[in-house]
Amino acid sequence: MRKIDPFLTALICAVLLATVLPCKGNATLILEYVTDACIMVMFFMQGIKLERRAILENMRNWKLQGLVLACTFLLFPLLGVSLHALAPGLLDSNTWLGVLFLCCLPSTVQSSIALTSLANGNVAASICAATLSNIAGIFITPVLVSVVLHTQGVWSAQAITDIAVQLLLPFVAGQLFQSVLHKWVHRNKKIISITDRSSILLVVYTAFSHAVVEGIWSKLDLQSILSLVAIDVGLLLLVLLITLLLGKACGFPSRDEVSLILCGSKKSLASGVPMANVLFPASIAGFIILPLILYHQIQLFLCTLIARHYHTKHSSDV
Repeated sequence: MRKIDPFLTALICAVLLATVLPCKGNATLILEYVTDACIMVMFFMQGIKLERRAILENMRNWKLQGLVLACTFLLFPLLGVSLHALAPGLLDSNTWLGVLFLCCLPSTVQSSIALTSLANGNVAASICAATLSNIAGIFITPVLVSVVLHTQGVWSAQAITDIAVQLLLPFVAGQLFQSVLHKWVHRNKKIISITDRSSILLVVYTAFSHAVVEGIWSKLDLQSILSLVAIDVGLLLLVLLITLLLGKACGFPSRDEVSLILCGSKKSLASGVPMANVLFPASIAGFIILPLILYHQIQLFLCTLIARHYHTKHSSDV
């Protein structure tokens, strides 16, 4: 039986705290400045941690890397738009925005690599795919959000400035200082991980505080939440099936197939939460990140089962 992820528990607690004790008034302004600073630190650390060498060494497997990017930035948005067109009344408009935003996000890094390792898959290819996805996502996700959501305010001059200042510049700075700080970051992985997760929790609390003030729980009843879970599960299962079929159609060896499935089906909470904070008004940010928070745990649970299946398969082949 899989243990409950402590980070998931912390996320739930952040949502509950915002529900019971939402941030209001002047405290909200202070918290917004703090969250902006935390987001910049997070992307600075991402710039240090994401290695360019890992991408260059594995780009020779262009078919696998191209398919992961296609699944992440083409397949997901197409499925999200199709589901919305088929059943627009299942969710309110803001929560649908959150589902579509989820579809535009890059893949995860840590969990994709960890689960590929558990499955005895092609870890080097997964490192390349996840890293490339996150670097590309800084540029591609805002454009996709603007195209998929058709929102006039997302791709405004102010949004471009916010993306540059809070996401792109810190990331580029992290890349520039990578040679100097890379060893320090790896020596202090636990501290960095706690800092990253604490920053995400703070952004979640701030976003949900705004959402509670805007009446999120009066607009989302139990049926809406169950519908949202069903949509998240449906999206993940569709992508898992399609990536499996693509891997077999391309004749990938089993270990490359694992990388395609586990990297191509993931969505990054670490990138998604701060991006939502930058791209969307505070009044709807809580609605936007709720589908992502649910998807995060669903993907960890189902992909862990898949990784264990491949681990058993590869172990028996040895």
